[in-house]
Amino acid sequence: MSFSTRILVWLAAGVGTGLLLGDLVGPLQVVASGFVKLLQMTVLPYVVISILTSLGSLSPTEAKRLGVRAGLVLLALWTLAVTFALLVPVAFPTVRQGAFFSTALLQPPAGFDFVDLYIPSNPFNSLANNIVPAVVLFSIVLGVALITAPRKQVLLDVLGVASDMVGRATRLVVRLTPYGMFAVAAVAAGTLQIEQLARIQVYLIAYVSVALVLALWVLPGLVAALTPVTYGELLRSTRDALLTAFVAADLFIVLPALTDACKLLLARHIPAREGEHASALPDVIVPASFNFPHTGKLLSLSFVLFAGWFANVDIPLTSYPMLAATGLLTFFGSLTAAVPFLLDAFRIPADTFQLFLATGVINQRFGSLLAAVHTVVVGVLGSAAIAGAVRFEMKRVVRYLVITGCLVVAVLGGLRLLFETALRPSFDGAAVVTALRPVLGRAPLVEGSAGEERPAGAPVLEHVRATGAVRVCYVPDRPPYAFTNGRRELAGLDVEMAHQLAIDLQVRLQLVPMATTDFATALDAGTCDIVMGGLIATPLRATASAFSRPYMEETLAFVVPDHRRRDFETWDTIRAQGDTRIGFPDLPYFRRQLELRLPDATLVPVDGAGAAFASAQWPFDALALSAERGSYITLLYPEYSVVVPSPGLVKVPVAYALPEHDDPWRAFVDTWLELHQRDGALQALVDHWVFGRSLTPAPRRWSILRNVLKWVE
Repeated sequence: MSFSTRILVWLAAGVGTGLLLGDLVGPLQVVASGFVKLLQMTVLPYVVISILTSLGSLSPTEAKRLGVRAGLVLLALWTLAVTFALLVPVAFPTVRQGAFFSTALLQPPAGFDFVDLYIPSNPFNSLANNIVPAVVLFSIVLGVALITAPRKQVLLDVLGVASDMVGRATRLVVRLTPYGMFAVAAVAAGTLQIEQLARIQVYLIAYVSVALVLALWVLPGLVAALTPVTYGELLRSTRDALLTAFVAADLFIVLPALTDACKLLLARHIPAREGEHASALPDVIVPASFNFPHTGKLLSLSFVLFAGWFANVDIPLTSYPMLAATGLLTFFGSLTAAVPFLLDAFRIPADTFQLFLATGVINQRFGSLLAAVHTVVVGVLGSAAIAGAVRFEMKRVVRYLVITGCLVVAVLGGLRLLFETALRPSFDGAAVVTALRPVLGRAPLVEGSAGEERPAGAPVLEHVRATGAVRVCYVPDRPPYAFTNGRRELAGLDVEMAHQLAIDLQVRLQLVPMATTDFATALDAGTCDIVMGGLIATPLRATASAFSRPYMEETLAFVVPDHRRRDFETWDTIRAQGDTRIGFPDLPYFRRQLELRLPDATLVPVDGAGAAFASAQWPFDALALSAERGSYITLLYPEYSVVVPSPGLVKVPVAYALPEHDDPWRAFVDTWLELHQRDGALQALVDHWVFGRSLTPAPRRWSILRNVLKWVE
């Protein structure tokens, strides 16, 4: 059995194991992660040694000739590859979705220090911290310096030994590939949720389609348009090598066959006087080009854009040049090192790298096919350019461009239509909210209004002990603190805290809905013992009632239509818009904060955010809310986004309102809050209701063992 066949067998076995066992394959995650780290182990040494060797072995004349003409060909192919990679998101469907609050909203937009990223003041630090662009530039500078160094052959001999050593180490790891791929495939198949698979298929289909367009027309068609070599002849001459590269998912093993094919094509089509020279050039160009990023690698740049789409992280068009430049340099190394680096650079969750490994099982073969075609094009077109055999016939070039344009529009348009209809992913924010269930204990309730109100001025603790009940007023429709979910249940962070308060007091609980404008009067009259529901402790409110210690804080943000979120990223961009209509909670404190920062804005007080979103027409340019509450709204109305403008975060404390002049009750509530902050109960509720992290066991992943054979629970 060949090695590639063994990989396919173990890969299929891994998928089967994942489907059989489901999430019971969890322990194999250690093996999968270890295999990935082993693959990454020799990457940077390989990058340094290969670049030094390939550049240092050239003569000044060869370096100049190859650097100018073959370099221009390589640059043109890189431009093509990056362009197609950046076009792939055109095929992605428009899936509007919201998300729970994340601290990533509070972080400033990612910035790049190109000096630190590309120029290594300390190369060893760059090596230790996996800063691939700096390592590549350092290696190129040393390689160029080595070209004219005296006695360079001594170092090249040493580098040859080092290269062999790294190659042997890499081959040792590669021998583990069948078993590593078994673990990776098993974990992916066993733990990947069905709804995630529906979205991954978007990238799989898009990548394969674009790779085939590049491999079967764009690259070979370019050779046919600029050289005497015809389209059909190029593919026929390299067919066996291309199929081998596809099946084995390995470019390196077909380099000799590709080099021979390039030499035969050049000898056949370039005049005899030039033919001897041109047909020998692939011996230098093809091996040298192997150390540079090929089209198959650069097309993987589209995964970063897919990961942003998948994780709902916006990568604007203005960041595409930065992504292209950074990706080109990082892809000098291994994809297993470059992709995590790019995900971190653009603040995309690192967990999406597992999706890259999962899709790589299929995409690697199409990437290898594309890499083989790229190598042939570099060999033929680069040699023709050096020999002066490139021709620019307007008719052939225009025909090539027209066919390419029509093909790209048809493929990307067809994919977009497919993903928007038959394969469209869905998002149901209301179902996400409804799925959140209480996680802590429940206190016995006092039904209706049967509870006895506290006489005005009476101490709360004495009244609670006497009646055996605590009256908690709450502000309704205040997610994530208190709201009615899809099951018509009263839920939320403060609803759970109210139950905990009654449990700790060992009394019953009476929940009383209350408007925010009435809570101070209700506290004084004895209608409420405490008011919950995400109350912001403002100075004016503090003059009418007492407040507990803050139990969390909120951040001022704007809820805006998706297409306008870039307009509200900074205070300067908002001010530049002039008269902006902004809705805000009817609190003097919020008005002052907005007037201070946006003096030209028209501020419109609103009693409740829900009415603004339920109306037929959006009445504002933006709605000022906390990022925490706004995130819940985007779950229900995914066509809106939450934006926290920078610089400077406006934080406000959230606390419970208490009757004035009742110091024992206030001291009790403060002590009670501190207790639950220290024992983790409050943080657990914040994680659950604000960040959306489930604290209850998730439904078990479907598996044959559990759902078909019924052998396990």
